[in-house]
Amino acid sequence: MALLRERPAAATTAAPARLPGLGLAALGVALAWSAHQLLPGVPMLTASVVLGIAAAHLPRIRAVVRGTARPGLSYAGRRLMRIGIVLLGLKLGLDDILGLGWATVALVLGVVAATFLGTWWLGRRLGLPGDQPLLVAAGYSICGASAIGAVSEANDSDERDAAASVALVTLCGTLAIAVLPLLQQPLGLGDAEFGRWVGASVHDVGQVVATAQTAGPAALGDAVLVKLMRVALLAPLVAAVAMSVRHRSGGGTTGKRPPLVPLFVVGFLAAVALRSTSLLPGPVLDLAGHAQELLLAAALFGLGSAVDLPTLARTGGRVAALGLGAWVVVAGVSYAGVRLMTG
Repeated sequence: MALLRERPAAATTAAPARLPGLGLAALGVALAWSAHQLLPGVPMLTASVVLGIAAAHLPRIRAVVRGTARPGLSYAGRRLMRIGIVLLGLKLGLDDILGLGWATVALVLGVVAATFLGTWWLGRRLGLPGDQPLLVAAGYSICGASAIGAVSEANDSDERDAAASVALVTLCGTLAIAVLPLLQQPLGLGDAEFGRWVGASVHDVGQVVATAQTAGPAALGDAVLVKLMRVALLAPLVAAVAMSVRHRSGGGTTGKRPPLVPLFVVGFLAAVALRSTSLLPGPVLDLAGHAQELLLAAALFGLGSAVDLPTLARTGGRVAALGLGAWVVVAGVSYAGVRLMTG
C-alpha cells in the first residue's frame, strides 16, 4: 500500500521538472516556424533538428540543455513524438493507397525493403555503435526522423543513438532538397515521374514537399501520395521490431514483456481508418495536421538537443559512408522502379 501512495507523489514532482525543457522546446518550435516563414524551402521539422543541435552546443545554453531542461527535452523526444505519429495517420486514407495502383505499391514495397535491409547491413558492416544501423535504416526507408522515433520507442533504444541517427537522416534529406531538382532533366524524368521518384526516395514528408514542388503541382501530388504510402509501412515495421524485442525478452518469467504492437502504432492505424471513413471535415484534418507538425517539431528539437557533435565526429567517416551508401541505394532503387513503371 505504501508503494501505491508514493507513486502519485513521484508523478507530481516529475511533471514540474519537465517544464523548463518543454518551454525550451516550445521556443525552438517558434524559432523553427519563423525560419520556415522566412525561408519556405527549409521545412520546419528540419529547422527544429538543427536548432536543437545548436542549442546543445551554444556555450550559454548548453548547461541548461544538459541540466534542468533535460527531463522535458527527453519527454518531448519520446512522448510528443508518439502523439505526432498518431496524428500522422490522419494524412493517409486507404483510398489514397488504392488510387496509386498496384505498380506504385510494388515500387514502394521494393524501395522500402531494399533500403531498409541494405542500410542495416551496411551500418553493421561499418561498425556503427548501438542501434544506429537499425534506426538509420528505418529513417531512410520509411519517413525520416518520425520513423527513427517510432522504432527507437519500440526497441527502447538509447537516446544518443536516436539523436545521432536523426542528425544524419536530417542532413541527407536536407541535401536532397537542393540536389534532386538538379537531376530531373539529366535523368530524363517528366514532372509526374520526378514526383514519384522524390516520394519514394526522400526521407521526411516536409522534405518531400520542398523537393517536389520545384517541378509543379503534378509532381507534388504524386510525390506526396507515394510518400504517404511509405509512411503506411511504418506500422508493420514497428510491429516487427516490437515482436523481435518481445521474443528476446521472452526467456524470463518475472519480467514484464513489451506489448506485441506499441499503443501509438495502434493509434496510428486507428487514425488511418478514421481518415478512410471521410467522417472528419476538412477544417478538423487541417487542425490535426498543424498539431502533428508542431508536436513532431518539438520532439525533433528534443532529439536534436541530445546530439553530441564531438562524439558523432569520432565516427564521422563511418557515419558519412553509411549516409552516402544509403542515399545511393534509396535513390537508385527508386529511379529504377520509376523507369520500370513508365518504360
